[in-house]
Amino acid sequence: MSYNKLIDHTLLKQDASPEQIVKLCEEAKQFDFMSVCVNPAYVPLAAECLKGSGVKVCTVIGFPLGMNLTKTKVEEAELCIKEGAEEIDMVINVGMLKAGHDDYVKEEIRLLKEVAGSKVLKVIIETCLLSDEEKVRACKLSKEAGADFVKTSTGFSTGGATVHDVKLMRETVGPNMGVKASGGVRTHEDLIAMVEAGASRIGTSNGTKIL
Repeated sequence: MSYNKLIDHTLLKQDASPEQIVKLCEEAKQFDFMSVCVNPAYVPLAAECLKGSGVKVCTVIGFPLGMNLTKTKVEEAELCIKEGAEEIDMVINVGMLKAGHDDYVKEEIRLLKEVAGSKVLKVIIETCLLSDEEKVRACKLSKEAGADFVKTSTGFSTGGATVHDVKLMRETVGPNMGVKASGGVRTHEDLIAMVEAGASRIGTSNGTKIL
């Protein structure tokens, strides 16, 4: 089985250069990955590099903390889509979720999905900072708000994807919503374990090595 279309080929490091983004895009075209995932400043460059290739441009909103104003996240998403982003990975406000402000979290996701429209919206819940109860609540809110995927991690906090979390997320959202495992997926064995746990997308900077 080919796993290339499960992979979002990712480079989100703060010191990533334009040359590295071009290389990322060339690798994504070579391996026919689902997307490249880059920070908003590199969306125009990635869109130009990937034009006509069938590889999508994915970007991150409110990254990595998720603590921006909702209005800022909405405007950032709008700008990125105008510049060529085809998938949006947004970070929730984890503090608001943990404080029980579910309406805030759900409305923010809903507004981002409104902006994304037919484009894929993935909701990063940052599982390493949440209890299992909070993970379930975050997944339910994401589904109710119309998101297309829930995603484990930014890769910039205290931990990444685990088999336990992916299984829990899949059980919560059911069979038809996407689950993206991101953070710490470095080997072919890691990828297989995540897929078997229920992941339908993998975010990794090691896609070429995995394949």
